[in-house]
Amino acid sequence: MGCCFVQSYCWRNRDAERIYPNQIKWGPPPPFVAPGAKLAVLEGNPMGTSGDYTIRLKMPAGYRIAPHWHPQRENVTVISGTFKLGMGDKFDESKMMTLPAGSFGYLDPDMHHYAMAASAAVVQIHGMSPVQFNYVNPADDPSKK
Repeated sequence: MGCCFVQSYCWRNRDAERIYPNQIKWGPPPPFVAPGAKLAVLEGNPMGTSGDYTIRLKMPAGYRIAPHWHPQRENVTVISGTFKLGMGDKFDESKMMTLPAGSFGYLDPDMHHYAMAASAAVVQIHGMSPVQFNYVNPADDPSKK
């Protein structure tokens, strides 16, 4: 027997994939993400050559991600806490928009942006693999330090 959430979205003879909060396995982020955060892969392979992925990034208050861009679209949902997002090549907290829990945003390919956890925060990011960070200032790339 199938499961229907709305009339136009229905599947039959297939169990839904699901992960409960207590099943999320947190670990260190990849080297191109600054240390201090924790990362969980919920589905897919973000570093694979293709395919969908969904990850969560858990950050302490004050955690910063330097200006960067991605070659693929990035979709971000704030799960908990307060997340700040700014656009451009220089980190400027005064120009950041504040996204409380429940907010969603997306960044098209090549958009230069930066981010910060205003409080302890968890964001969910989904998109197409591979995930690639291109720092505007190469000296900001944690994997080069």
